Amino acid sequence: MTNGNGVQPEDAAPQLNVLAQYTKDLSFENPNAPASLAPQQQQPAINIQINVAANKLADSEFEVILSIEGKAENAGSVMFSFELAYAGIFRIANVPEENLHPLVMIECPRLLFPFAREIIATSVRDGGFPPLMLDPVDFVGLYRQNMERQAAEQVKPS
Repeated sequence: MTNGNGVQPEDAAPQLNVLAQYTKDLSFENPNAPASLAPQQQQPAINIQINVAANKLADSEFEVILSIEGKAENAGSVMFSFELAYAGIFRIANVPEENLHPLVMIECPRLLFPFAREIIATSVRDGGFPPLMLDPVDFVGLYRQNMERQAAEQVKPS
């Protein structure tokens, strides 16, 4: 359908709206305090894992969950660990079917990440440590890795 001059009507433009954002689950552990809060001889080893999941709620609405887990260790002892599941509900309209999955799994978590990053930094700081400022995440690379892993799992004989 056009508006008479061959141009698509404005309501056919792709739309991505954030309807809600929320902390679904948050855990912070400081199991060796107060010893873990003492000055350390070396920087701790920090390991971070990031995953994205999505649930279709309605025809054009999706819940996207950004899960971030981290642990800081020094000399074999856990200084702190955290788990965060930060979610958003997104309404997506007028997006071709072939572009929907990448949009949900790349752009939606990209919009959620700064908020999740702030929650983690604040939690670590409130746990007695300097705030942990996570580096930006390459959600395109993460998406490609997950798609390659899923393709490899489908090829394996059962």
